[in-house]
Amino acid sequence: MSTPLIQISQLEKFFSTNESWLSQWRIDSGKLKRKKDSVHALNGINLTINKGETLCVVGETGCGKSTLARVIMGLTPATSGEVHYQDQRIDHLNDRQRMLFRRRMQMIFQNPYASLNPRMTVYQTLYEPISFHNPQLSTAQVDEQIQTLLESVGISASSIDDYPHEFSGGQRQRISIARALSVEPDFIIADEPLSALDVSVQAQVLNLMMDKQEERNLTYLFITHDLAVVEHFATRVAVMYLGRICELASTRVLFSAPKHPYTKALLSAIPRLDNNTTQPIRLIGEVPTQMDNPIGCVFQARCPYANQRCYTESPNMIRQTDNSSVACHAVDEGRL
Repeated sequence: MSTPLIQISQLEKFFSTNESWLSQWRIDSGKLKRKKDSVHALNGINLTINKGETLCVVGETGCGKSTLARVIMGLTPATSGEVHYQDQRIDHLNDRQRMLFRRRMQMIFQNPYASLNPRMTVYQTLYEPISFHNPQLSTAQVDEQIQTLLESVGISASSIDDYPHEFSGGQRQRISIARALSVEPDFIIADEPLSALDVSVQAQVLNLMMDKQEERNLTYLFITHDLAVVEHFATRVAVMYLGRICELASTRVLFSAPKHPYTKALLSAIPRLDNNTTQPIRLIGEVPTQMDNPIGCVFQARCPYANQRCYTESPNMIRQTDNSSVACHAVDEGRL
């Protein structure tokens, strides 16, 4: 098999919650002790992304999806673990060393109202990355590329001197897509690019991304809450819960035969017109805090199938007969 485009190994990211050095000190049993509190956003993520595929990452708010995207892109440094682009490790590179990979890896952010510089016109927004990464191009050649880019994402060339506030949300996201495509990347991370848009506009932007993937053989890491989009768009799906991946499978396998209790609960919440007999699975308990690295399975507090092993031993991702991978003791022991 060919080398994966992106390979992630034992990736962890902790955020300190202590605002100052003084706030780290506590009085415990009459003694002064230092305790540095931290949020465990990512806990040992292992993942591969193959050339040309769309890997969708799903999970509830706060599970670490956006943190994973930012660590891969180098916008947030990892606490430990490794990120490889093809056969080269990139997580430990400084800004100058990472410059070579800036062109190959681009990101589309969640909020099109915040991700575009309000002081820059559309022309300036696209001219900057193209001219920086292609210093050999003349101004006329850059202008030609900008016009072609705008036409390809459905933005009129007559709007080239307009500012972001003069566009609708869908148009702004199209400009963000054009900016990501301007340096001809191989890999694009889309962090919930549809969440701030109306449903009708979401379909247009999603179809645009699919068309560009087919034209340019792009690889996507697509983060979303919308499982209907996942079913339509994804090649594979990774389900995250509390900083860990609990199930990884092809789209067809995941939607037809989910295995992890959390995945089953997520899919049961999708409204279906063809089946009125399936009742939504209501999870008990509350989402535990990420302040402390959990012992055992992260889903233990809400899982109806948890036993003593789930409270003491963290499950590993185990390959199933249908090529999916599941981190669940109940599945491993045949209790599900």
